[in-house]
Amino acid sequence: MTLPQLSSEWTTGLSLAWSAYIGVLSVWIVMQKRAPVSTMSWILSLALLPFAGFVIYYFLGPQRLKKQRLKRLRSSAGARGDADLAQLQGAAERAPPALRQMTALGTAACGLPVSSATSVQLLSGGAQAFDRIFDAIRGASDHVHLEYYIFEPDRIGTALRDLLAEKSKQGVKVRLLVDALGSKRLGSRFLAPLEASGAEIAFFHDTRIGRRLRPVTNYRTHRKIVVCDGRIGFTGGVNITDEEDRRTRPDAYHDVHVRIEGSAVRWLQTTFLEDWTYATGESVADTDRTLPHLLPHLVPDEEAGDIPVQVVTSGPDNVLEPIHRMHLAAINASTSRAWLTTPYFVPGEPALMALTSAALRGVDVRLLVPRRSDSFIVSAAARSYFDELIAAGVKVWEYKARMLHSKTLVVDDSCAMVGTANFDNRSFRLNFEVMAVVYGPALAGPLAAQFETDLLSAAPVRANRPQNFLMRLLDAVARLFSPLL
Repeated sequence: MTLPQLSSEWTTGLSLAWSAYIGVLSVWIVMQKRAPVSTMSWILSLALLPFAGFVIYYFLGPQRLKKQRLKRLRSSAGARGDADLAQLQGAAERAPPALRQMTALGTAACGLPVSSATSVQLLSGGAQAFDRIFDAIRGASDHVHLEYYIFEPDRIGTALRDLLAEKSKQGVKVRLLVDALGSKRLGSRFLAPLEASGAEIAFFHDTRIGRRLRPVTNYRTHRKIVVCDGRIGFTGGVNITDEEDRRTRPDAYHDVHVRIEGSAVRWLQTTFLEDWTYATGESVADTDRTLPHLLPHLVPDEEAGDIPVQVVTSGPDNVLEPIHRMHLAAINASTSRAWLTTPYFVPGEPALMALTSAALRGVDVRLLVPRRSDSFIVSAAARSYFDELIAAGVKVWEYKARMLHSKTLVVDDSCAMVGTANFDNRSFRLNFEVMAVVYGPALAGPLAAQFETDLLSAAPVRANRPQNFLMRLLDAVARLFSPLL
């Protein structure tokens, strides 16, 4: 056999192997029944990585997850919310039809109904958020539940660990759930004092190979939840890290959080308990049997307030994408303003259409993003949408002072959202997220004021801003990967 013949046979064999690889991979991806753009992006991207692409998709590609609900907990918590509905009846009758439809959408999409709060407070900056969280934990007498994406063993993390250990020694039930990837620096030595105090600790989606038949590395809990005695709850963008605290780091992220008091906290509690049961592998049936004894403590009867609040959750276990839908419904319902703040802006076609359509019909649509985020490719992808947005009348600002990490939306004077979800595909489809939707002016006013304050540290993006060819090309290329970001 001559050398040219051998080369030809090898070429033919490799071509057949590559074709078979593309065929198998394409069938696998297509059968996921994802959005066509996302499906084609995965196929084209991985086609350039023969065989290695198979491994990448196995670890990072989309897959369906199932996470059982604690039905008895939801049923009991819902029954305890009858007073909320009676208290809010007058407000509901005065609310615009679009707003009433939003509450129905949230309930249908994620199963959590509108509830009420006696107090809703916007917390600006990690320092203020940490102070209020620590105060609530110090005042807890029955239990403290925490769920975080990032919990660092740094100054603020150590202070919180020590406080939790102290409360646990006092007889308060402490449960801490952290994401295994986001909190990968939490080691056994750091957690030892907390475990010794009797607190329970769990990691969400262990990242070690071999823990599951197919790893779930790409599916993280991005939620930030604190619940104290079932009466006070917190959520928002602030993680447990010195990077969020300007008292420690002058360049700390700029972020916001929300403190909720009242019966709406029961749905943050429900979300935490379902995540806890899922992460620890506890039997749902066993948990349901113990709930009647636990409910008076975990879901106490709270006085109905006059502030309508709806907790909305989403994740890869829910194909309805509730948080995505709620954002679009709010923007589509806007009549005077829709002000969006997000650190990562990678909109899909429906989201882009909602923003530009609102601006074209005369709504004051504003978008605030960081000038430089902690992801170079996401920042480049975001810039690729600016010209299209500005041409439709959307006002775009880039926050200059520090890394902007807030995830908020304020619509008119009637709706405000604060949560953990970025305005991108990852948050809408892949991560487990949570958001508080507050109807009425209680949060819309303070959130609008915070937005205007943030604009003082931002610069408007001009339609004809100077950009060299290389930068424009980079942005355009990054946009091709938008469905994967």
